Amino acid sequence: MLGQPSSMLIPDVVGFKLTGKLQEGITATDLVLTITERLRKHGVVGKFVEFYGNGLSHLTIADRATIGNMSPEYGSTIAVFPIDDMTLEFLRLTGRSEAQVALVEAYAKAQGLYRTEDTVDPEYTNAIELDLSTVEPSLAGPRRPQDRVPLKDAKGSFGKSLDAMLAEPKKKGSGGGAAAAVAVQAPVWASEFDHGAVVVAAITSCTNTSNPSVMIAAGLVAKKAVEKGLTSKPWVKTSLAPGSQVVTEYYEKSGLNTYLDALGFNLVGYGCTTCIGNSGPLPDDVSALIDEKDLVVCSVLSGNRNFEGRIQPQVRANYLASPPLVVAYALAGSLKVDITKEPLGKGRDGADVYLKDIWPTQQEIQQTMLAAVQSEMYQRRYADVFKGDERWQQLPAPEGDRFAWKADSTYIANPPYFDGMELEPAPITDVAGARVLALLGDSVTTDHISPAGSIKADSPAGKYLIANGVQPKDFNQYGARRGHHEVMMRGTFANIRLRNQIAPGTEGGVTLYLPGDEQMSIYDASMQYQQAGVPLMVIAGKEYGSGSSRDWAAKGTRLLGVRAVIAESFERIHRSNLVNMGVLPLQFKDGESAASLGLSGREVFDIALASLTPRGVLSITARAEDGTTKTFAVRVRVDTPEELTAYRHGGILPYVVRQLVARG
Repeated sequence: MLGQPSSMLIPDVVGFKLTGKLQEGITATDLVLTITERLRKHGVVGKFVEFYGNGLSHLTIADRATIGNMSPEYGSTIAVFPIDDMTLEFLRLTGRSEAQVALVEAYAKAQGLYRTEDTVDPEYTNAIELDLSTVEPSLAGPRRPQDRVPLKDAKGSFGKSLDAMLAEPKKKGSGGGAAAAVAVQAPVWASEFDHGAVVVAAITSCTNTSNPSVMIAAGLVAKKAVEKGLTSKPWVKTSLAPGSQVVTEYYEKSGLNTYLDALGFNLVGYGCTTCIGNSGPLPDDVSALIDEKDLVVCSVLSGNRNFEGRIQPQVRANYLASPPLVVAYALAGSLKVDITKEPLGKGRDGADVYLKDIWPTQQEIQQTMLAAVQSEMYQRRYADVFKGDERWQQLPAPEGDRFAWKADSTYIANPPYFDGMELEPAPITDVAGARVLALLGDSVTTDHISPAGSIKADSPAGKYLIANGVQPKDFNQYGARRGHHEVMMRGTFANIRLRNQIAPGTEGGVTLYLPGDEQMSIYDASMQYQQAGVPLMVIAGKEYGSGSSRDWAAKGTRLLGVRAVIAESFERIHRSNLVNMGVLPLQFKDGESAASLGLSGREVFDIALASLTPRGVLSITARAEDGTTKTFAVRVRVDTPEELTAYRHGGILPYVVRQLVARG
């Protein structure tokens, strides 16, 4: 990173043996959700996962890529497959030259990395096995990718999740925003609109939309549905956002785009859309009904991530599914419909139409792929992939060696990471008199820490933008403003579903300023603490920082004045990012937690850093409001000497700048 070597502890390698073959009608998405569930339960954070076994012969490269690209969701550092004949065929299909294909083959064979049907299985000290024939149609949700739900159980599973969600604290109108406030006439379908309604159905994300088999399957489901006279339910916001322009081309060649368009799955762009929170507002009538009836509504999307508050502010239950199932749920319109048994709707002849009536066979999918997906599509589309369209080419581009910062920009600002920096790093000082900014539970994701989606007008970030002349309709999303630290630091810990135990009964980026118990936003409390010279901490449970590894989850934490994060366990990338931003990650001893130690988050903490060493042990003293103290030990999660060097410099950025200056 930034010219520095990446250091890590030598990882454990977990073998994942695949045997058998997927049954008819089972998709790569069903498989990857099953694998994600298995690996999360097994525990592979910080480990490599290698897939092997004769089941690989029945998985295309696109299927394998779908599995590999889900690696952050099941927590591994990487997930790899061996090179084989199918790999070479994929290289040819996607336009690589024969010389390149020959080089890959020769190198892999010379290194002993080439797999054939006769290859002996590698030996692993730790291995998992999955018979592909046992994989069943699946969703994952309503909050995490690893929470797989068999399709046949989806209706009952949502019912249980609904009961739990209705019992949770929820700020009234927490996500409706301006749209929900618009006075609209109740639509004719209002009586049908209830808990479980699918309001977002999105074929989105690079993972599934780069796999021709599931994309063709979605098109065929749409074709059969339209031919039978089915339509998407009127309250469903549908969209199609492939990961590649090649998808559009083979849809047009096969004619399937016509049927997807008929169901509302119109092309909205390429790449990250709904999966990263860019679903946009719901229609006014839908938004108003959600607030009026206080409903728990759903999204179904073909993405990787469905974390709380990520997909759409008003949608509390989010489910990952294959592209053809996304189309099916747009037709059904509700998670309260068991689409394995109940009809999706009535055809133009008045007869019930079931999922089995419109689900394509594997032969139909393969025949369409062979006719529509061609090597020259990849060659042509990727020959000038960075050229952009006419609008992109007409954008004015500044010249010169140094970026010209604009003081009035609300998108890009000169960050304060180097303010006051000297040639030599200051000695590390103890953390004395620290307060807890947030006391959090398990599975706090980087979406909880630094949301990428919509910006609320009454949030600290929204107020900042309004004060700088930006109207709410022009807010865009946090992800689009990630170049502006004033916006992003105000958005840190601003997820509308965050539950800070320091402020019980609240939902969102709320805390108590201590002492005094004044309730305010986490950002405002941070500013007051920093003005008073009070260092800050965050305390959390297991899997802290899971999900997509956004750098702003660490940058924002640092800018809020957080010196240390204590958690029961960390996701690998977020832990590393914290170190590289000069925030100290500390881990409770095995079996210990904030709860077991009796920590309320209202204590004042002291951390002595004189004995700071990679993976060493530190002692923390917590002083309660009644004056009593308790001391407990934590493990330093600065894992390598190189990481410790970066931490001593205040993070990787000042470390690199000092090196550049030293080189002249």
